[in-house]
Amino acid sequence: MTPQELASALARILTDIIASRGDAAEGVVVTEQDTQVERPKNREHGDWASNAAMKFAKRLGTNPRELATEIADRAAGIDGVAKAEIAGPGFINITLDAASAGETARRVVEQGEAYGRGDALAGQRINLEFVSANPTGPLHMGHTRWAALGDSTARVLRAAGADVTSEYYINDAGAQMDKFGRSVLAAALGEEAPEDAYPGEYIQDLGRRVAEQIPGLGELARTDRAAALEQAQELGYRLQLAEIQDSLERFNVHFDVFFSERTLHAAGPDGAPSPIEAAVDRLREQGHVFEEDGAIWVRTTDFGDDKDRVFTRGNGVYTYFAADAAYYLSKKDRGFGEKIYLLGADHHGYIGRLTAIAGAAGDDTETDITVLIGQLVNLNGARLSKRAGNIIELNDLLEWLGSDALRYWLARYPADSPLALDGEKVRSRSNDNPVFYVQYAHARTCAVDRNAATAGVRREDGFAPGLLTHETEAELLGKLQQYPGIVAGAAELREPHRIARYLEELAGAFHRWYDNCRVIPLREEPVGDLHRTRLWLNDAAGVVLRNGLDLLGVSAPERL
Repeated sequence: MTPQELASALARILTDIIASRGDAAEGVVVTEQDTQVERPKNREHGDWASNAAMKFAKRLGTNPRELATEIADRAAGIDGVAKAEIAGPGFINITLDAASAGETARRVVEQGEAYGRGDALAGQRINLEFVSANPTGPLHMGHTRWAALGDSTARVLRAAGADVTSEYYINDAGAQMDKFGRSVLAAALGEEAPEDAYPGEYIQDLGRRVAEQIPGLGELARTDRAAALEQAQELGYRLQLAEIQDSLERFNVHFDVFFSERTLHAAGPDGAPSPIEAAVDRLREQGHVFEEDGAIWVRTTDFGDDKDRVFTRGNGVYTYFAADAAYYLSKKDRGFGEKIYLLGADHHGYIGRLTAIAGAAGDDTETDITVLIGQLVNLNGARLSKRAGNIIELNDLLEWLGSDALRYWLARYPADSPLALDGEKVRSRSNDNPVFYVQYAHARTCAVDRNAATAGVRREDGFAPGLLTHETEAELLGKLQQYPGIVAGAAELREPHRIARYLEELAGAFHRWYDNCRVIPLREEPVGDLHRTRLWLNDAAGVVLRNGLDLLGVSAPERL
């Protein structure tokens, strides 16, 4: 029996009790959320505990302990429950019988990759935008946290049943691209860099590649500098974007859509207005656009923004806000109910303006948009890139630490907490390193499988869940039962770090079980059902460790 199944059973019991009270309980409704159970800190208090009686006693005009007694008497009759007892002011402590608890092992193994996946967010179409770094240079350490958290968040949301599109917004229009183009062209022609050029050897490398792939660039620059600049900028942009995409793939970060800002400025078919031009008309229809001093404004203060925002300046030039608005409307038009933005620590000002755009577009600002702000990462021992000069490149971090270690450490903390990491600890192979600790637990489950096969212990020859009575088996089974709820909670809260912390607890429970309970018979001891059933439990632990690591984009090695 899982915690969710137990919560459902308690909800039905409480609903029946309320119905028996007649008019005295009119209007009192029970949901499974009201009857969620928790693992007691003290194992002597049973497998699961509920405070449902204390939540509902006042509404039913009764004493919490009296209501708890009534609930417990009925809960004791639930199939798989060994006993239900009252503690303190009205807690209900429930102990499962060993066979019911042990059935979890078989359920996990049989469901395999599907175990932990659910439908809590079924029907939700979510657009999740993250990283979105300018395509004017390599990805660096400032992008790593959102790359790891964004991809893990997408995985967790999908595991909870949501239809998620992960999206990268390419800022490939505007002044920074012009600056980038001038920098690349100068490097390609062997000229002195412009005063405002992007620094770093990577620009020189791009210049060399551009010169190789456009043989007549020098002659073109002498006769038509603007055309040469356009070609150098476009090719340099394509080369740099390809490098960014390659770095993300090396980091095991996948995007469904790379959305070009240029498309927002481009005219539609048959001379139709561009998305940016159309956006102002759409916002005007909502009644939030006004004109002042020759400029077009959106009254974003109607939705909590600290000031109204300029859409088009008096000279007719569109602002960054205009592109943001058109981009939001594009997401809305593509059918996404919730738009999640994962932004860096220096983007707090965007919360108000993006929320205001959603409101001006007629969306519900409470449910249709979520803006998450991440804090900076400090990594001791990281070296500035020789190629980029003034940054720490993601590629260099991957070479030094590896994708698994970097992703795990970045995912195990809440996004809004500042993060200082010790590089040597991140890459260490010891139990003090949580990613090694969790991966080692998985590798151990695989080693047990190999040794069991050699010893003739096979799952298919027997399963007797009632034999799993050791205290470490009860602890491990309880942890396995919690996993679906952990995934659903992490998805609801958009907090993948909950998966990492759970995996560390699960790994600890597995290691303690491994130290106390043998799967392989000693010496001449015959293979029995206890050995076979423990192999089921071992494999169940391996399944959940593997599934959880996958949600973090981290591998589950079979050997370490």
